[in-house]
Amino acid sequence: MVIKIHQAVSTRNALFYNERKVERHLASFWHSRNMPVLNPFLCDKNDRYRVFEVIEGHNSRVKKKGLHISVNPTISELVHLRDVGLRKEIDHLMDELGYGHQPYLVFKHADLERVHFHIVSTRIDGETGKKIKDSYEREKTQRFIRGMEERYGLTRDAGGEEINFRFSPASRNLRLNLENLFIQLNRMEVVSSRELYDEALRLFQVEIRQAGRGFLVFVTDQAGRPVRYPVKMSNFQTRPNFYESQEREVAHSSRQKNWLTEQGRKIFRSVLMKELIRGLHVQFYRDIKDKKCRVKLPPRQKKGRRYR
Repeated sequence: MVIKIHQAVSTRNALFYNERKVERHLASFWHSRNMPVLNPFLCDKNDRYRVFEVIEGHNSRVKKKGLHISVNPTISELVHLRDVGLRKEIDHLMDELGYGHQPYLVFKHADLERVHFHIVSTRIDGETGKKIKDSYEREKTQRFIRGMEERYGLTRDAGGEEINFRFSPASRNLRLNLENLFIQLNRMEVVSSRELYDEALRLFQVEIRQAGRGFLVFVTDQAGRPVRYPVKMSNFQTRPNFYESQEREVAHSSRQKNWLTEQGRKIFRSVLMKELIRGLHVQFYRDIKDKKCRVKLPPRQKKGRRYR
């Protein structure tokens, strides 16, 4: 996991940056704590900002009042923790940094090659009006990461690499990366029907749709809306199983027809992701500098601090 605490930000800029991402369907409202209403995401963005504006109005001396944190889990951590565990751990992180009692909003982003989260709050204490101490943030973040690894039995090797085929409107080499995904799924015995294949693709927000006599491959947002121009199936050298042989598809589908209950989907997703993590080719991984060091803080960063 990589955690970056952005420096020299205003709360307004941090919040509206994430709000724009939501408006462009590159992020979604995901979590909140200590807000004056049960679901602040049902309100207008200006109403959300006013919650922080009122608190910051009690302290005119502090210039850098905004708190903006990005949390970047690895694929292994996403599989182990899932949304429920990630929400719990983000709350633990805020407690560790001294902001557990503060109002804060969490946005889920999918505009890069990976899923990541942004936390927006204020450094002004909502009860005292004083600035919350920000000393030892590096040590506190290290302590949080170590504690999370212990709670979920995660190893540093499992959490030190990131998969690069998280598709989005900004994805590069889309056709090649989609083809590499097909190669991995084609190798898996657990993906034994077109229905299961489509379920696996949905984990990566990829969808195959019929167009005339052929098929188109779409990258979608979380609501299933296309976010890029589709790629023709005929453009791939390696194509998905069950989209070329109708007989094979019918034979497997008849055996698997009743398997995809809601519980079956959960089990399938869990098995699939574990298999994918074990069997990915080395080309899918990004090299991480200094793998022995879980936490790396570049000297005198102005825009933010990254902790691993």
